[in-house]
Amino acid sequence: MRAGTDDGPKDQPLAAQPCATSALPQDRRAESRSASPHGIYAAIDLGTNNCRLLIARPTARSFRVVDAFSRIVRLGEGLGASGRLCDGAMERALGALEICATKMELRGVTRARMVATEACRSAVNGEDFCSQVESRTGLTLEVVDRRTEAGLAATGCAPLVDPSCEGAVLFDIGGGSTEVVWLGRRSAGDDGPPRARIRSWVSLPVGVVSLSERHGGVKVSPDVFHTMVDEVCAMLDGVRQSWGVRAPARLHLLGTSGTVTTVAGIHLGLDRYDRARVDGAWLGASHIEQVVDRLMTMSFEERVANPCIGAQRADLVLAGCAIMEAVRRIFPADRLRVADRGLREGMLVQMMRADGVWRNGRAADGYNATPPNGSRPA
Repeated sequence: MRAGTDDGPKDQPLAAQPCATSALPQDRRAESRSASPHGIYAAIDLGTNNCRLLIARPTARSFRVVDAFSRIVRLGEGLGASGRLCDGAMERALGALEICATKMELRGVTRARMVATEACRSAVNGEDFCSQVESRTGLTLEVVDRRTEAGLAATGCAPLVDPSCEGAVLFDIGGGSTEVVWLGRRSAGDDGPPRARIRSWVSLPVGVVSLSERHGGVKVSPDVFHTMVDEVCAMLDGVRQSWGVRAPARLHLLGTSGTVTTVAGIHLGLDRYDRARVDGAWLGASHIEQVVDRLMTMSFEERVANPCIGAQRADLVLAGCAIMEAVRRIFPADRLRVADRGLREGMLVQMMRADGVWRNGRAADGYNATPPNGSRPA
């Protein structure tokens, strides 16, 4: 477990990381260095389980998505046992990144940032893989540390912090790690999206891929499920006390991951994923418990057949629920807000703020942060 509390006064944000522009395809690099704040921005998040792309342009107070792509690649498959990225996983990720590079070229992207997280951080051949990516796609991956990952998730999800609360506990369940962040009150700085300052954070070396590979994801008995919950709780032991969170009831939970959006979709009874209904939805404690109990009674085949889960997520969803339940146990709160947003949105906001696109109303348009195809997170 890696934890951090900002040096100095409370409620200080994590330092913004430099926004990479050298990660664009070769023939767009010169253009990107002099990109207009009204240009087209792109963000890629290559995680342990997913490869996600978002392409957007600034609007009056946020950004409008012009293209999106998401694919489950399971880059971290077998990583826990071997310590290496396997050939098949790397090939799947390379194929997805080739699609991302093509979309970026077609959309005329002028400013971009591409990050890789836990799988590339921990694999002994992670650096070699990043070299393969650049050689084959022209994209330069930035392998970010856990502190940066937590900060990007917080930036992307800040608009969903309830302004009537004292803050929120954000948790981002990934494939190989989980970031838990204590956010202060939501505030407005520039004319862009609301901010929420980070008070403390912790990164757990566990995600849906690593946990399901250790305990099994196809057949999950109640005993196995509770063992997973206890394992994650042990990683969080003492965190709430060390942070000084004395009144969790004055906070709400804010969850971003495929697990949380899946639970929301099942609760809402969706026949197909609908981001407009899921992003920003509120779940009560009883709603979450009912969905988790329902998932525990489902067979693997029933999980595959469920439109909110599907074949690619069926062996991971209960591991994700175990992580979510551990967070809920450590930080008991009556309400959880669902976020279908995260690192990509955080990168876009950081780049646009760095370019000053919201100063003095320099960007103008309506707000629309919904991917054009209404896609769900992978």
